[in-house]
Formats: sequence, structure tokens, C-alpha cells
Amino acid sequence: MSRIIAVIPARYAASRFPGKPLALISGKPMVQHVWDRCLSARCFDEVTIATDDARIAEVVRGFNGSVEMTAATHASGTDRVAEVAAKRPGDNGDVFVNVQGDEPALHPEALWTLARAFDGDLAMATLVRPLDEDERTNPNVVKVVRDEQGFARYFSRADLPFSRDGAPTKRWAHLGLYGYRRATLLKLAALPPTALEKAECLEQLRALGHGIEIFCGETVHRGQAVDSPADVPFAEAALLRLPR
Repeated sequence: MSRIIAVIPARYAASRFPGKPLALISGKPMVQHVWDRCLSARCFDEVTIATDDARIAEVVRGFNGSVEMTAATHASGTDRVAEVAAKRPGDNGDVFVNVQGDEPALHPEALWTLARAFDGDLAMATLVRPLDEDERTNPNVVKVVRDEQGFARYFSRADLPFSRDGAPTKRWAHLGLYGYRRATLLKLAALPPTALEKAECLEQLRALGHGIEIFCGETVHRGQAVDSPADVPFAEAALLRLPR
């Protein structure tokens, strides 16, 4: 039977916020909050934190978390998760979920929705939520165009889809969580970037560009990413809204 493994990439040397995984959010390191969210979702057979930094590893061991040391040369969290997957003997049907290490207030139901998408034979899945009207022109909110079966046809920072007659159209925002079958993850990590990926600066377009389909599970929950110290108060407020 396939296992579902959550991997939390945690890199110390973030350009905008060095040491971000260790930033204190409501008195606890941010990476510990992400760990706690994964455990509370109760949908993973295993949770581990993947880092290249001894300081992060020490903190993780301090709260009795599982940590794996990975290379310092990875260009993305996907590459770091792929290293963890490559080291694991096991079924190529095992699922690895890339849980962003800067999302301390992830709702457990969102994680559960993504994990349960793999009850079938999907190769790769992610999450989407309804797009707010005032987000349509915000390039930092990634939009998703889906087909009738829920598979992504394109991701963009632009306002998509276009409604020629101005009729109301269902619009979706992308949440940066991904699940992959082990074989799909290792294949994806070995593929070259595509022209559209480079243009939009969206690594998920590499999968679409090379013919890997991405199923988009629906959730009403939204994350609160911490990209800079100014985002910490917003993350703390989002934590208060989570179920107890």
C-alpha cells in the first residue's frame, strides 16, 4: 500500500528573510508550527523536515521533530523534497507532499484534502481556492485555469480566464502545496525548465510543459505565507483562527 509522506523544506539562507524557518511566530519557531499543522492533519504516514542547515536541524531535534540533511545546492523546495524521495527505498507509487516551510497557519483540512486526492491513481496534485475579485490583478496571487475534470491547464500571474462578454466566471487561486508520486517527483526534478516557467517564474509550469498532469483539489482555506518580517503579525493572527 502506498504511503503518504509530508516533507517540509526549510532553508536558512532566504534572501529576503535570512533564518526564516527559525523566526518566532507566537513564541515558537515557524518550522515547528508547520510541523504541528502536518501532525494535526492526521493524514500522513510520516512527516519530516528537510534542511541544509545545522541550526535548523538542531531546533527541529529540540522539539522532537524528524529532520533530514540535504544538499545546499538545491534551487527549489521541489528539488529538496526529491532528494528525500530518492534516498528512500520503496514503492514508486508512494506520495511525497511538499509542505512549504513558510506557511505556519496551514489549515489541517487543506492538507487532508491534498493527501486524500491520491486515493486514486493521480501522478501529481495541488490545491486551489476561490479567487477574490480584488486579487485578479495582483501578480503575487497565482491564478489557475482548470478543465472540467479539475486538472490544471495553465497557471499564471495574469488575470485569467478572460471573459469577453463580462459574464461572471469561476476563478481560482493557487495554493503552493504539491503532492507527487515518487516516480513523478524524481522525473520532474530531472527535467529542464521550460520557457513558460521562466517567463512566469512558476515552477509548476515545468510539469505541464513536459506533459505531467496536475489535479487541483478545492479548498476554502487559504494560507498566510511569511515572506518577510512584516508578515509575522499576519501569520500570528491566522494562527488564532485555526481550530483548537
